[in-house]
Amino acid sequence: MKWMVVAVSFLLLWDPQAAFAQTLFSPTQDPLAGSRVFGTKGCARCHAVNGVGGTVGPDLGRMPRPRSFYELAAGMWNHLPKMAERMRELGIARPQLDPRETGDLIGFLYTLDYFDHAGNVENGRRLFTGKKCIVCHQTSGTGGVVGPNLDFLRQFGSPMLIAAALWNHGPAMAEAMRAKGIARPTFKDTELRDLIAYLKAASKAHAEEPLYILPGRADEGQGLFMDKGCILCHSVRGEGGRVGPDLAERGLHWSLTQFAAAMWNKAPAMMKEMKARTISVPRLQAREMADLVAYLYSVRYFADPADARKGRELATAKGCLGCHSIGGTGGKVGPDLAKAKGLDSTVAVITALWNHGFIMAERAERRQVAWPQFRPEEMAHLVAFLQTVGRPR
Repeated sequence: MKWMVVAVSFLLLWDPQAAFAQTLFSPTQDPLAGSRVFGTKGCARCHAVNGVGGTVGPDLGRMPRPRSFYELAAGMWNHLPKMAERMRELGIARPQLDPRETGDLIGFLYTLDYFDHAGNVENGRRLFTGKKCIVCHQTSGTGGVVGPNLDFLRQFGSPMLIAAALWNHGPAMAEAMRAKGIARPTFKDTELRDLIAYLKAASKAHAEEPLYILPGRADEGQGLFMDKGCILCHSVRGEGGRVGPDLAERGLHWSLTQFAAAMWNKAPAMMKEMKARTISVPRLQAREMADLVAYLYSVRYFADPADARKGRELATAKGCLGCHSIGGTGGKVGPDLAKAKGLDSTVAVITALWNHGFIMAERAERRQVAWPQFRPEEMAHLVAFLQTVGRPR
């Protein structure tokens, strides 16, 4: 297992045969493989990720809000006619996906919320002095020697490494600050991002290439959440302790740097509570911290509840049954949905919608039929319905 990889923008250029297997949401969804699908299927010709790629469509790394599985699936469907038109204009062959590729691709697009934009070096320099980090820490030969030299962050510039270090060494740092009469600083996530940018820029340490700890493995993170005692104070979807907040809602919205900042800012209160409850303070390796974040991030991945009955109502209301039939009842333009094969998973349904959507879009255009739009929760219902229609009774 390789835990360190080159920055995400380079993923688009990797050899598609490279074997970097790291499960995040399920055994069949690998965001790293999804990044290669994004490149090899030509998505990067129209879309960029944080400035790397095409400019025809929006930059998918700079979307304004987090996305669940069905938000991404609905977005792919809703914009399909425009995408098909632009691909025809540009002479791009429409890409076909298999279910694994679809799952990996959506997993990759989902994890783009993990990664933060580069911070402001000058703001970081001011923070390094203003937050009194310079009193104890040194970078590029300047600063105190109470704590470790921070030049190593030039290469290992991962928020997860920062979060683990701040957590593990937080009590010792707090004691050193008390001894020097320094108020313990707090950090907004933007400030921590700027501080990391400064430390990387100011360091004299040479690194051939930056290394980043990957988001992690959700299944491992779930185990750590139990084993490290997090569940004694925190709940996830209502299951667990009530001392701290339920982390399921927060997990969807936090980037890596936001998580690292929260771990630092909340550490004194958490340490106090653990001491009162005689809970040993767990030490966390950067890899373990990444796994924990992956778990908290993924619990809201399939956030939209699905109801097959509502899906059938939508199939009628949105005009799907004007072209498709179910058991011989309905339209004759498209295939009978009751005879569809292989719709045994959510990604299989989304794959079928994508692969056949281009043909459907052309037919809808010829017949002057409005292309149906779906909200994320509606897409969840529709997918649940399509999964049921072809199953034997």
